[in-house]
Amino acid sequence: MKKIIYALALSLLVTSIGYAQDYHKFRVGLGIGYAGASGYGSSGGILATIEPSYRVQDNLSVGLRLESAAITRGYSVSSSTSYDISVAAVGSYTVNGQYYFKSDGFRPFAGVGLGMYTLAAVDYNSGTTTGSVEAGSKFGFYPRVGFDFRHFTMSADYNLIPSTSTTLPSNGDIKNSYLGIRIGVFFGGGKI
Repeated sequence: MKKIIYALALSLLVTSIGYAQDYHKFRVGLGIGYAGASGYGSSGGILATIEPSYRVQDNLSVGLRLESAAITRGYSVSSSTSYDISVAAVGSYTVNGQYYFKSDGFRPFAGVGLGMYTLAAVDYNSGTTTGSVEAGSKFGFYPRVGFDFRHFTMSADYNLIPSTSTTLPSNGDIKNSYLGIRIGVFFGGGKI
């Protein structure tokens, strides 16, 4: 008889823990926003993000981020020669984690992500000289902050990506890091 009571108590405990989750486990976020590049001659652009995630707990989620940013990456040194650097895409395929500081309503979060960044080729033109920096892939990471409110989300992160060495227009580096600020919506992941 004791074994039956223990078995029932254990099954009740497991069931109550399983239903203690206030939020759906899976969610998919879609976002658009601004990407701000760094370096001389850089300019901002746009970004688009798809971000599926899984809630380990109500206050902790892990996920993937697939993002593409169209920006003009800057040069590491100032040059006396006037030059133009083309707009080029930066794509990222990263894993991330987010910790939520509140359990309902306005939910601020902080997190970190890391993964691969694919960098499109960059064309250079100084009026007398033209050239390009080859496309490539680099490993990078980002800290992020933001908030969720109902099914809307806003976040900001700084994508730290190693620079690409070049001799155009002079010895230096193309800066690949950028700031991303996005707004979006998510499907799933809300209150049960």
